Amino acid sequence: MFAAIAERLRPSTVQVRVGGSGGSGVVWDHEGIILTNAHVAHRSYAQVELADGRLFRAHVYARDPERDLAVLTVDAVGLPAAPIGDPRRLRVGELVVAIGYPLGLPGALTAGIIHRTGERWVCSDVRLAPGNSGGPLADASGRVVGINSLIGYGLAFAVPSTAVWVMLRRLGEQAVA
Repeated sequence: MFAAIAERLRPSTVQVRVGGSGGSGVVWDHEGIILTNAHVAHRSYAQVELADGRLFRAHVYARDPERDLAVLTVDAVGLPAAPIGDPRRLRVGELVVAIGYPLGLPGALTAGIIHRTGERWVCSDVRLAPGNSGGPLADASGRVVGINSLIGYGLAFAVPSTAVWVMLRRLGEQAVA
């Protein structure tokens, strides 16, 4: 089960490097939209490395420090976008996994259970390490339900994928206006 989830998510999980620091990210859209944390993408540009080794210079298109989200864009199409799930369907006790580049280790996976869900955070006991920030939190079917953000009180906190959709919709409306 875990191996299948890892296989499904690794192609859409990227390493994000900004200066001397790094984190993870999620390919959200086939046309070059990548999500990560605002605290990871703290400059105008970042370097993104895909699981297949391709490197891209990413532009930090938008940052929301309050939600700890950042939208990166790369000049590429046909990227392996992650399947996105609905965190509102999660129940306490359900299995979730985090995948990313903790401590620079490519595609590392850890598992845990949901402790609490809400509009602000999805809380679980997955074990995160530096470098997991910005990577996906996925349900047992391998659908991304959150963007891993921080560790506190022995729990991992992820920004729900619904908050990502709200941010992207707002950005789309601003582009049209």
